[in-house]
Amino acid sequence: MKKIFLKDIAEELKLSKTAVSLVLNNRGDENKISKETQKRILDFAKENNYRPNQMARGLSLGKSETIGLILPNISDIFYAKIAHYVEIRAKEYGYNVVFSSSNEDAETEKELIYSMLNRQVDGLIIASTQENEEDILKLRKTKVPFVLIDRHYPDIRSNYVIVDNQGGTRDMTEHLLNNGRNKIGLVTIESELEAMMQRQLGYEMALNDNGLEVIAGHIKKIDRFNFHNEMGKALKTIVQGENKVDALVFTTHYLAASGLRELKLLDIEVPESVAIISFDELGAFDLVDPPITASKQPVEAMGNEAVEILVNEIEKKNLEIDNERVLRTKLLIRKSCGA
Repeated sequence: MKKIFLKDIAEELKLSKTAVSLVLNNRGDENKISKETQKRILDFAKENNYRPNQMARGLSLGKSETIGLILPNISDIFYAKIAHYVEIRAKEYGYNVVFSSSNEDAETEKELIYSMLNRQVDGLIIASTQENEEDILKLRKTKVPFVLIDRHYPDIRSNYVIVDNQGGTRDMTEHLLNNGRNKIGLVTIESELEAMMQRQLGYEMALNDNGLEVIAGHIKKIDRFNFHNEMGKALKTIVQGENKVDALVFTTHYLAASGLRELKLLDIEVPESVAIISFDELGAFDLVDPPITASKQPVEAMGNEAVEILVNEIEKKNLEIDNERVLRTKLLIRKSCGA
């Protein structure tokens, strides 16, 4: 089928290109174009499979109807899910999404921000490395619509959707305590990310609230880019010997998966000898042996709400909505904790 253009519709129906453009952009009523003429245009466009030129449409509307999404690692299941829900929600609002990964590199993130702005995206959703404060401040100063997701800058006033990281690990640790575990270790990554610090703080607060000492030797921090190689050694020092732990809190899903594998290699029975619990989960956590108890992040809500806030900023519909949102996690109790 031959591709038709706006001018072809105008010539065929003997109408002005302006009238056709207004109707195809849903502005027929406000420009007092008759219902009959609007129907003729829309019917003809549908019958002939008309597809608008998005670049020209963007110029006429003053926007590209495109959102830029910058994530640390699109291959990570958590961020892949965020991308999935952002794309679905954005489509409902009539926006396309352009994805890119920073690979946890601040300079790459900076380049992506300006590259996307040069591509005329209408706004940005960013899961930041938290090392680009200057660029986030520039976005604010130049009034570029943006929303921070999963990670934010506590000292910068901005739109964001995050989870209650501290509350999540606090609930996880409380659950272990309530099941009779009182020598609880923490396995986390070496990181200055606010989320990781809050997760460690939640663990420590739960212990303190229950009259237990936080033992430095029970906290293991490993390289997030080399955790597979470091996990075995880290666990061996705290699950064996006189001061061994009877439970472990893992601050990410990939640490928990790696940790369970290494515990099996060490012949440590889960949960009989050591109970384990994970912040967030992999899709198969309910299928592994034993199924892993996890604090599930509300990924769908995070994606949906980030898009809603951003579109509201772009279209300036409601300036009174809450643009700073902290969502609760949900504890999914399985056999890895013994209850």
